[in-house]
Amino acid sequence: MPASDSIAADARPELSVVVPCFNESAVLDAFHARLAAVMARIGAPWEVIYVNDGSRDATLGVIEALAAADSHVGYVNLSRNFGKEIALTAGLDQVRASGAAIVIDADLQDPPELIAELVAAWRDGVDMAYARRRVRQGESFAKRATAAAFYRVMARLTDKVQIPVDSGDFRIISRRALDALLPLREHHRFMKGLFAWVGFSTREVLYDRAPRAGGTSSFNYWKLWNFALEGVTGFSVAPLKLATYLGLAVALFAMLFGGQLIARTLLYGNPVPGYPSIMAVVLFLGGVQLITLGVIGEYLGRIFNEAKRRPLYVVERVSPAGGAAAMNPPPRTLPPA
Repeated sequence: MPASDSIAADARPELSVVVPCFNESAVLDAFHARLAAVMARIGAPWEVIYVNDGSRDATLGVIEALAAADSHVGYVNLSRNFGKEIALTAGLDQVRASGAAIVIDADLQDPPELIAELVAAWRDGVDMAYARRRVRQGESFAKRATAAAFYRVMARLTDKVQIPVDSGDFRIISRRALDALLPLREHHRFMKGLFAWVGFSTREVLYDRAPRAGGTSSFNYWKLWNFALEGVTGFSVAPLKLATYLGLAVALFAMLFGGQLIARTLLYGNPVPGYPSIMAVVLFLGGVQLITLGVIGEYLGRIFNEAKRRPLYVVERVSPAGGAAAMNPPPRTLPPA
């Protein structure tokens, strides 16, 4: 690499690209080649921070080779797998950019070439420009339908935080928006909701999402369900309200049903009660109670995890772009006092 195209160890880049990685060794070389070409055309000083989230393949080795060949490359190696939302936070904690941070996945479903449009929106004065999917190639109908339903349900459940539909983490964030985001240290992280929560001016950039270029997705339907629970419980108390309304509705139904039984007994006598009807009522009421307790338990469990005040993640190694002299202060793994 020519010396003119490298970044000085003590210089702050204008743009930082954060890439969380989990078992992405098959695509990292191709991803970095496309990313470097895009950033070279943009022409601003830049760095990329790869976050190895406890990968079980050769991802760390590939990242180390990229760092040795390109002074723009830095990386964070976490001590184990903490999940994508935490890995993304670890990368954002290491951003040195004076201008903006860009978040993108390594699987090439989100095209690095779109970064130029995101940067153009940021230079127009927008604090956060996010990529919104027009087409989701390579995904089953069930996954597309459940994703569409999730975003629209979230839009109805959250009144004060409007989470953009059909969008992921792929976006650009201005320095001031990032500085507002970093102090949010909750453990149950739903980054799309946190991005929306900090506010500031936003703009969408449409694109067609491609299939994965290699490897396999770590998200299955069970993980997606739990991810949806994080989003709903992290940014809405609607499930608690729904449990309350459901309890009131059942109580009203029980009062009407009891009144009807009393009236029938006074008018027509009391025949021998049927076992099936008793079991149906008991099982129905028991089911409602268990659902309500489950909803309360989801929120209580989150309070329990937050009260322990454990760090969000543990870093095994940090190698900033430009060499060891560019080392940041220790990552912000503890919530503010």
